[in-house]
Amino acid sequence: MSHLLRLALVLLALAIPAAAGRIAQAADAPVARGTVSGLPLPRFVSLKSDRVNLREGPSKDHRVTWVFTRAGLPVEIIAEFETWRRIRDSEGSDGWVLHSLLSGRRTALVSPWSKGQIFAMRERASEEAAVVARLEAGVVVDVRRCTGTWCEVAVSGRRGFMEQDKLWGVYPNERIE
Repeated sequence: MSHLLRLALVLLALAIPAAAGRIAQAADAPVARGTVSGLPLPRFVSLKSDRVNLREGPSKDHRVTWVFTRAGLPVEIIAEFETWRRIRDSEGSDGWVLHSLLSGRRTALVSPWSKGQIFAMRERASEEAAVVARLEAGVVVDVRRCTGTWCEVAVSGRRGFMEQDKLWGVYPNERIE
């Protein structure tokens, strides 16, 4: 691949709007696919390592703008270029990471936009169900499955259900089996 074509692809990938894909598409709507992986874009994944460099562009020659230090943290892939993935975190910051530092394991942050608040993890998918744990905003949970309104999650050996709209790492109305 020529240097100019490679540069054009990088510039095109950088131009993809960061806000694309916040709302889940209807089941019959066409899904954007990554040009490298063929997987849906955008999509949620998690960080595989407790040290992940976020770079300005898709190569090790680009400046590191941030270092993530929390394995399991959910991030959203918004673009692909060769072995690099452009990701966005829960605060809206984005940059490029090597794909080998990402995992398909689904995790979510409990209501990161509600700092200092506490949220109930329930025994069943119902507001009337018993509370099995109280989780602080920003806690990372493993996502087991989602119905579109509730997700079964696990954290520190406990399982329970949380309202899907209280989680960052799953899309509104997304179903996960």
